[in-house]
Amino acid sequence: MYKLVRSFLFLFDPEKVHYSTTKMMRFMLVIPGMKFLWNKMYRVKDDRLKRELFGLTFDNPVGMAAGFDKNATIYNDLAYCGFGFIEIGTVTPVGQPGNDKPRLFRIKLDQGIINRMGFNNEGVDFAVENLKNRKTKLIIGGNIGKNKVTPNENATEDYVVSFKKLFPYVDYFVVNVSSPNTPNLRSLQEKEPLTNLLKKLQEVNLTFPKQKPILLKIAPDLTNEQLDDIIEIIMDIKLDGVIASNTTVSREGLKTDPKALEEIGAGGLSGKPVGKRSTEVIRYLSEKSGKAFPIIGVGGIHSAEDALEKLDAGADLLQVFTGFIYEGPKLIKRINKAILAREK
Repeated sequence: MYKLVRSFLFLFDPEKVHYSTTKMMRFMLVIPGMKFLWNKMYRVKDDRLKRELFGLTFDNPVGMAAGFDKNATIYNDLAYCGFGFIEIGTVTPVGQPGNDKPRLFRIKLDQGIINRMGFNNEGVDFAVENLKNRKTKLIIGGNIGKNKVTPNENATEDYVVSFKKLFPYVDYFVVNVSSPNTPNLRSLQEKEPLTNLLKKLQEVNLTFPKQKPILLKIAPDLTNEQLDDIIEIIMDIKLDGVIASNTTVSREGLKTDPKALEEIGAGGLSGKPVGKRSTEVIRYLSEKSGKAFPIIGVGGIHSAEDALEKLDAGADLLQVFTGFIYEGPKLIKRINKAILAREK
């Protein structure tokens, strides 16, 4: 059924489809009995799915990655799709329009998406107001980034602003320095600037009576030497975990016509094409660190088998985004059922 709906939706501009379908979802869930029905259709309730990580209890290990609910407008509704946690953002201190449109492209032959959104969002204050209307008991993460106009030498200030404002309203934080769509952002993944940024956020974290987990989201395009630096930084600063991985700038091995890719232009590639590299990064971090910190695996999860592969590589939790768009909400149920089937 979903694939039939998808074939129709895929006829239209992907960014417009995103906003229209999320509005439709919100409208449907207002209908009496619909929330109960969606829970029945999509949620798997079983205590064996619960995960205890960095002081938080996740109902199940499958979450929605950042980018789908940038402004914290639909997280209450997404809760009825079977997720165990939802990550909002990326949020910046000041609202910004993002990059010029068109900036979101499907590459259907490869079951992927290329985006160059550029942290388009209404700003942290807007997200906070929406988070004040939180109705779900699911874990909510806050993904934070810097404004496009903020030079890298002042980037830490941007992250601190959003961290402080979101602190009362989210359960954990994700530091996003790995999007390829904000100029020079990825250079913050280098050892010295990254260390300084994370140290400052930990200092701010310690000013609160009870600290909240801070995770780092990294790119799949890092070398093993850079991943070694990431491990060292996490251990030294006592960061709570890593999300591996963000989108890739690579276009290797794609079935899509190179001319079509050239017309699309720059942007981060997500979906099936990033799956293998994402899993490699997870395995490397897990094995090289001796499983010293939790890893949230994301990238190319379009089936239960993809999810199990990430878990086998060392992921503790999972996130979906592009797979959710291509496969629909039943993907979460299939993954959770597959996890349970292995635990029998």
